[in-house]
Amino acid sequence: MNTLRSMTHTLAAAGLLTTVVPAFADNAAPLTANVGITSDYVFRGVSQTQGGPAIQGGIDYAHPSGFYVGTWASNVSWVSVRSFKDSNGTVTTGDPFKENNSMEWDFYGGYKASAGDFGYDLGVITYYYPGNKTAGAKSPDTTEVYLGGSWKFLSVKYSHVVSENFIGWYDFTNNRNTRGSHYLELNANYDLGGGWGVLGHVGHQTVKHVGDASYTDWKVGVSKDVGFGVITLAYTDTNAKDWAYDWSTSANGTDFKKVADGRAFVSFTKSF
Repeated sequence: MNTLRSMTHTLAAAGLLTTVVPAFADNAAPLTANVGITSDYVFRGVSQTQGGPAIQGGIDYAHPSGFYVGTWASNVSWVSVRSFKDSNGTVTTGDPFKENNSMEWDFYGGYKASAGDFGYDLGVITYYYPGNKTAGAKSPDTTEVYLGGSWKFLSVKYSHVVSENFIGWYDFTNNRNTRGSHYLELNANYDLGGGWGVLGHVGHQTVKHVGDASYTDWKVGVSKDVGFGVITLAYTDTNAKDWAYDWSTSANGTDFKKVADGRAFVSFTKSF
């Protein structure tokens, strides 16, 4: 296994925190749940499902003091990636991060408070991928701490990796882990009234010691509350290196799919 292989397996998971970490309103119920379906599970600009659909859901508990905990899950396919390309287009195949994996399961908790139009949120999240770890592979399981602030319809957040590696990335050339990788993002969600809203996002992912993995992503979209749920249509893109994100789950190096290029997707979410 080398640096490029680790890169190819990894940034697929670099794309969820903005949907996982809950934003509890002051008058929110202590226990809430959500279910959803999306045409493409995109996290930080990178498809987690090789461009395919996903079914998702989670449960959150918010204490009146401001503390919260929650869990969220989705189907994924990147953990089983077996083939990648280098900067010259040469194909290399190998074993996936984990066998028998098709799921991402997240656990998070933190503290959230507000004063007028200003708010802040700090916490920790673990991305867990059930399955049997492949011998010699770095674990894709990742833990980040985060700190966010908000003002009216704008929010900013910084996420910092405290686990040994970020979603399995590793500098095999120099034998260095990727602890300390981080993501900085700015989000806007503006209510137009009548159930309509618009959203915007820009973020930058830094993968420590693996410079070719770092990239900037952006997203724009529109949402509509249809009464029984919210429908969102969005477009996202990145400046990630195409060769580093051309992946295949096939052991013989066929059926490559670019997972960090521009794409539109539609989702439906119901909260209760």
